[in-house]
Amino acid sequence: QVQLVESGGGLVQAGGSLRLSCAASGFTFSSAALSWYRQAPGKERELVATVTSAGDRTNYADSVKGRFTISSDNAKNTLYLQMNSLKPEDTAVYYCNAKKLWRLTSYWGKGTLVTVSS
Repeated sequence: QVQLVESGGGLVQAGGSLRLSCAASGFTFSSAALSWYRQAPGKERELVATVTSAGDRTNYADSVKGRFTISSDNAKNTLYLQMNSLKPEDTAVYYCNAKKLWRLTSYWGKGTLVTVSS
């Protein structure tokens, strides 16, 4: 029943910006941990950023600190990732993930492709 659908990916030049969205259904943004992951070609999937639905905790991968901002709109059950000053090494498929703080089970979207050209 739970579905996460990412959007907003595309092709952008280095130094540009994109905003990714993840719309959730069958899952309410309460007492939840919401995250963005990415996987580049030939590399392992890595955690990019996490925010609690309460907005009181955030963390970012060192590679994106100061450039990316994660946020959630709980009324819309939508997670966002604002990406600025994009670099070619940011090229990857970006996935959203959601879980309740009190459960082990998490849910994944199918991903959206971000390509940053030099």
